[in-house]
Amino acid sequence: MTSENTMKAVLQNSFGGPEVLFVGEVERPAPLPTEVLVRVYAAGVNPVDWKTRGGTGMARVLGEPPFILGWDVAGVVEEIGYGVTTVAPGDRVFGMPWFPRSAGAYAEYVTAPARQFVRMPQGLTFEQAAGVPLAALTAWQVLGDTARIEPGQRVLITAAAGGVGHLAVQFAKHLGAYVIAVAGPGNQEWVAGLGADEVVDYTTKPLDEQVSNIDVAVELVGDNLPVLRTVRRGGLLVPVPSGVDAEAAEAAKLAGVRVAPFLVEPDGAALSTIAGLIDSGAVAVEIARVLPLEQAAEAHRQGEKGHTRGKIVLRVRGEQA
Repeated sequence: MTSENTMKAVLQNSFGGPEVLFVGEVERPAPLPTEVLVRVYAAGVNPVDWKTRGGTGMARVLGEPPFILGWDVAGVVEEIGYGVTTVAPGDRVFGMPWFPRSAGAYAEYVTAPARQFVRMPQGLTFEQAAGVPLAALTAWQVLGDTARIEPGQRVLITAAAGGVGHLAVQFAKHLGAYVIAVAGPGNQEWVAGLGADEVVDYTTKPLDEQVSNIDVAVELVGDNLPVLRTVRRGGLLVPVPSGVDAEAAEAAKLAGVRVAPFLVEPDGAALSTIAGLIDSGAVAVEIARVLPLEQAAEAHRQGEKGHTRGKIVLRVRGEQA
């Protein structure tokens, strides 16, 4: 049993497979000035989590274990530090605090700067809200800040049924783009329903035989060259999961394609805008499955299989707030 000064969390003491994750008891954090203590109700699971668990991803930032994974948080403000004015105890909030530094979202409590959290969309449960921050901020910052999408541009989004992809399709349409989404046969109709103008089946033939003259390509799989070949001269490739290797960089240079390596950042203002879009019904979040915190290892196993529609979320405590 945890005490007043401790909390339950998912820990790892070494890099490795999902089996290195275990539930333990650690000291409960306390907020510094300008910080909040959030009682976590749900935590999102992202590819960066299992990559970091295995020694890649953000392991270069976090260093050697032990550490607590997770950056997507949805919960209730328990306590505020001196100077906090944007939220108050009892507020239902969500956010992606500290990234790429450790946030420790796979735990009962999290502390972080107050402005890295915003109030949750009113119509979402904690579990739905926990699926939003990292994926939504990635999609929003790629399309709005990095690519600066303009109405009418041809935007290609790979892995369009995934956590980032399904939100990127909706954001690109909101920004007025002509959206070409890449998805497998089982997700074609669903992705079209998100607003994609065209849905391409990557299992039928090579992507560059189906798509061309792309203004902005959002590459979410980690396979740059096939996507690069779809982009027009002067267009932009944003490779999200793996950056750009030397071969792809040289190919982009020869093709006259710009490349913008990308890493998402905490952004309370953008997340507030996204919450407004969700509240208005313009954007929806898809949750593939919810597992209890104690099954974090299983959540990683399922995520690593790929082809997940939407997000996997960990339930930290029941919906009572």
